[in-house]
Amino acid sequence: MFSPWYAWSGRRDPENHVCINVATYGPGGRFAMTDRGRAALRQSAERFTVGPSSLHWRGDRLVIDVDERGAAPRFGHIRGRITLTPHAVTSVELPLTQDGAHVWRPFAPSADIDVDLDAPGWRWQGHGYFDANFGTRALEADFASWSWGRFPHRHGTTCFYDATRLDGSRIGAAVRVEGSEARMIDPPPVARLPRTLWALRRETRADAGHSPRQVLPMLDAPFYCRSAVETRIDGEMTTGVHEALDLRRFRQPWMKPMLAVRVPRRAGWP
Repeated sequence: MFSPWYAWSGRRDPENHVCINVATYGPGGRFAMTDRGRAALRQSAERFTVGPSSLHWRGDRLVIDVDERGAAPRFGHIRGRITLTPHAVTSVELPLTQDGAHVWRPFAPSADIDVDLDAPGWRWQGHGYFDANFGTRALEADFASWSWGRFPHRHGTTCFYDATRLDGSRIGAAVRVEGSEARMIDPPPVARLPRTLWALRRETRADAGHSPRQVLPMLDAPFYCRSAVETRIDGEMTTGVHEALDLRRFRQPWMKPMLAVRVPRRAGWP
């Protein structure tokens, strides 16, 4: 959805603009997002392959085999395997527009993850998460901004989804997953987070009177930020992954040439 090459093509042939985006953080962190052509794409009921990397189901586990090259300024390979084991796969589906042109699917809001990548510090186990966004129009055609967060707690995990459409209407949704049960709940109040280095506006959810804080920066771009955020939900302190996206900035013509430096195009594949 963020490929400048896909936008420049007129968005006519999505299967000719595919990628598997991989990001690692901390010392030696890499970012890989190569826009590849149709020749690199292979699909079946249980496997999705783009060039040298793939995702496939092995029983109840999602196995992600990675073989990518980092983008500027930190070149170098990202190789290895990531295995995600959902605690349960939900049927939750949240339409983000009235006509269903955009849909959010939190398939596995709570999961175990095993990361085994070929670099020091890139082998660990912890909390995992698996979701997807589907759409028939460009995000910037319908949205001004959104924020999202996934926060684990004693009994499962809670996801918050807040968005502002271009017409000014807002979405404020919360999904709580406990075991194999997923349900929509009333979200706690909106709480502001400090602006990013690029002055990106951010917000999340927290108990009334509590001020959430960023505890780990991950990705800071002019239109997008990902970070670890500590907040309090139902009296419990929790740290989760938070994302903020400003699609008004993404819509600016100067943004796509900047993105092309980080998202190279490789049309062919043997």
